[in-house]
This record gives sequence, C-alpha cells and structure tokens, in this order.
Amino acid sequence: MSHPYYHCLINVKRWGGKPDDYAKLNSWFDETKAILPDMRHRALRHHSEGIFMLERIFGETIINSDGRVVPVRKIGEEHCIADLGYIPAASDWLRAIRPEAWMYRRGAKQHYDKEGNLIQ
Repeated sequence: MSHPYYHCLINVKRWGGKPDDYAKLNSWFDETKAILPDMRHRALRHHSEGIFMLERIFGETIINSDGRVVPVRKIGEEHCIADLGYIPAASDWLRAIRPEAWMYRRGAKQHYDKEGNLIQ
C-alpha cells in the first residue's frame, strides 16, 4: 500500500470507527519512509518485533470512535499482511542484508570503497 490512510480504511472495515482512530498506528509503521523512501524502509518495522514494539508504544488496545476496544497488535498484523502478504520475523529481513566489509571492522571509524578496500 502506498499510504497509511489506506491501511486505516482496512481497519475501519474490520473494526469500525473512523480512519483517524488508526492513523497514528499505521503512520508509525511508515515513518521509516523518511529514511529510505522505497520498500526497504519496511525492514525497520514491518515484522513481528515491530508489531510488538507498536504495542509497547501505543498500548495493548485502543478505543475507536464507535467505542469498540481494538487490539493494537491486530492492527499491526493487518498492516504487515496488507503490505507483505504475511508477518515476517526481523531475522527474515536481516538475512537478506548482504554483508559488506565495513560491517566487520572494529576500532576507529574508517571508510571503505564498494570493493571493501580502505580509503586513506
């Protein structure tokens, strides 16, 4: 999905209320587009750990404008499923990262070219 608002519409269809009831939760998942504005931003929050983080930040439930108690975890699960088709683990994303030479270096901050050679 291209915008959190469309996730909110899915939530309204399932749980009732208004899109604004779910806006903060769905926007939280997609705030990472400010860092990387393509699908890779999802690696930061679109996974099971991200869903539990959402629950820690916003609480276990919200009460929508219809007065219905809605589990925050379910909203997070719906967001991930709508974007990815399932709920990955954070490790699924991490395994997809290609290791680079600079990731293994210790000590003072150094810079490396694309081949992993130290730039002096």
